[in-house]
Amino acid sequence: MELWILFGVFSVLIVIGVPVAFCLGIASLATVLYMGLPPMVVFQQINSGMNAFSMIAIPFFIYAGDLMVRGGIAERLIRFAASLVGHLRGGLGQVNVLASTFLGGVSGSAIADASAVGGIMIPQMEKRGYGKDYAVNVTVNAAIIALLIPPSHNMILYSIAAGGTVSVADLFTAGIIPGLLLAAALMLTAYWVAVRRGYPSGSFPGIAAVGTYLLAAFPGLCLIFIIFGGVRSGVFTATESSCIAVFYALLVTTLVYRELTWKDFIEATLGAVRTTSMVLLVIGCASAFGWLMAFLQVPQATIAAMQSVSDHPIVILMMINIILLVLGTFMDMAPMVIICTPIFLPVVSAFGIDPIHFGVILILNAGIGLNTPPVGSVLFVGCAVGKISIGEVMKTIWPFLGASVFVLLLITYIPALSLWLPSLFHH
Repeated sequence: MELWILFGVFSVLIVIGVPVAFCLGIASLATVLYMGLPPMVVFQQINSGMNAFSMIAIPFFIYAGDLMVRGGIAERLIRFAASLVGHLRGGLGQVNVLASTFLGGVSGSAIADASAVGGIMIPQMEKRGYGKDYAVNVTVNAAIIALLIPPSHNMILYSIAAGGTVSVADLFTAGIIPGLLLAAALMLTAYWVAVRRGYPSGSFPGIAAVGTYLLAAFPGLCLIFIIFGGVRSGVFTATESSCIAVFYALLVTTLVYRELTWKDFIEATLGAVRTTSMVLLVIGCASAFGWLMAFLQVPQATIAAMQSVSDHPIVILMMINIILLVLGTFMDMAPMVIICTPIFLPVVSAFGIDPIHFGVILILNAGIGLNTPPVGSVLFVGCAVGKISIGEVMKTIWPFLGASVFVLLLITYIPALSLWLPSLFHH
């Protein structure tokens, strides 16, 4: 009965439009009251969920990304991407994907990617005869590349939800090949759709121009190597690297690019505070919800239920993927990672699946969910930037979602795509 109350209250509140953090908190409180436990238990779990020291990395990475975007890095990365792939068929679509890949290595946020790249690219694409739906579809699907490549905030979140037993450095490394694979798949899809629609190709500006644009973008691109290299080499932790990222972002945007105004600095600071408060509230409430599921032995019941269907890892992973894709349609990413990790990590571990491999699978599943209604936050941002309805975008988004799901299946059933690169650092 307790599980019926927990999931029933949560589902009803989600359906009527209550913010997800309150859905999680109220469902947890209602279940605790029914069980006769003191309500203080819920608030203790919320506090402990937000109190992890490693959680500090998330707001600092958000802050660093916002500073870099406001300080001119996005425009320079887009110009560099345009010089590399703008001459291909449907060139601006290719530029969009490549720029999102570069910016993802700076921001680590899909929403920041969609708003920064979309704000620049969508109007340009529309002006040059590209359909609004195509521009938004490319933007929102390319934005989820940021979730896989360093410094992905959600990789850190997964590590925390796993009880700190999974290395953030290994997760950062594991996401690189899947992220690049997703970028390649989306570029091929953008090319295919562009050919079908008759979109134009641009002209190659020449090696000298590429070098010039690379030089302009280089200080921003260096942040990727500083974060990844520092964490991977053990020079500093993920938490320390987030603070270094903020300091470096301030230096680049004020002393090198000289585009960060005092107003931008204040807005970035306030924006980071607002985003952090929302994310931490969701994480805290999701922690209480997850504690209750562990208390009510949901992971053990899930293992038993799946074993009754099959004991083959291929079938187990397929079932988990289907469940995660469905959950992603109505659950935002942070609560999904916090809630699903303690449920499914014991399951995959019982079937001999590597926790790092599962982390990449979970993150990509949740990322695809960000582009599916009714709770697709990245999709909402892209549609708002492109001034187009979600209904219009959904009519033509399927080739891009199909490419993402295809990459998900490759990553799921070829573990080496995630595990080969981290293994090189352990020899």
